[in-house]
Amino acid sequence: MSITTERNPDAAVLPERIRRFPFPFVANQYRYSANVEPAHKNVTTEAGSWGTGLIDIDENYHEEIAQREQILTRDPSRMKVLPHMRSAAWDTLATLLPAMAADYPDLMSFHREGNRCRWHNSLQNLDVEFTVGEDDSLPGGPLRFLGTQIQDDIVLLDVRDNTMWLDAGLVTFAADWSFNFDVGMNFLEIHGPVPRVKEENIVSRAEKFLLALQPGEQFRRTNWTMTVGQRLDTSTETYPEWGPDRATIASDPAMPDKLHLRVEVQHLIRLPHSGVLLFLIRSYLLPLSDIAKVPAWREKLGHVLAELPDDMAEYKGIIRYRKAASDWLLAG
Repeated sequence: MSITTERNPDAAVLPERIRRFPFPFVANQYRYSANVEPAHKNVTTEAGSWGTGLIDIDENYHEEIAQREQILTRDPSRMKVLPHMRSAAWDTLATLLPAMAADYPDLMSFHREGNRCRWHNSLQNLDVEFTVGEDDSLPGGPLRFLGTQIQDDIVLLDVRDNTMWLDAGLVTFAADWSFNFDVGMNFLEIHGPVPRVKEENIVSRAEKFLLALQPGEQFRRTNWTMTVGQRLDTSTETYPEWGPDRATIASDPAMPDKLHLRVEVQHLIRLPHSGVLLFLIRSYLLPLSDIAKVPAWREKLGHVLAELPDDMAEYKGIIRYRKAASDWLLAG
């Protein structure tokens, strides 16, 4: 009998979206921490497992790629590459495409001779040749092309002056922040609004860890919040479209289906040639009604929401409805 089946006898019949969900809580309370671990480590949960690959492709692949295209067409500022980051963008592409081909050999392939490359993606009936370093050889350049191949958001941090600077990226699925606003900021400035992390030295410890990463090293961490509706784009720019829902969801009879736990799996990679730090941010959504199908998850999330300090709940934007969500979960 598998570990998963021992933990939850009904796990085998759960839908894939639940079995593969990266549920982030191991206890009944949550506080900010670096929670960094090596990438590619399989994590067993009460419902299934996740985490063996670097780039995760799931049933939402085509839908999320299409959403990204729509967002970038509407708002091109979601992608920026400052001039000195051009080589890092190519380094990112040349790192991730081979990793995808290795993880999905039946779907993808990558061949390189010198700077000439060929990429095949059968999910998109795509076969393309390009030259590393020549932006015109790929539509929109390397970062824009990569955004058509992976579901992750991409953030590139340049390393200089003993810190890191957000100088490039493609972010269409931000969770209550603005990539365009943060471009050009350093690591401490970006995390300045987060409560408790400065006082508890979490950001400074994370910065020290990241600066010590060696080229090619890969780690990951998880982060979480909650989102009303199955909406990945909750950026600051689109707040008028989703912000008002926070005030009404607590009294909505459909709350268990509408309110989602949102988990980010963030991969942290020191790129092998440029030395730039790559953050991949893959976002997953699961409604409370699905969370409740795993008894251990129902209980843990219910207690986490009930116990979370007000300043953290306010920062995450959940303070107006977290009691209603907790009460529903703990009611069983």
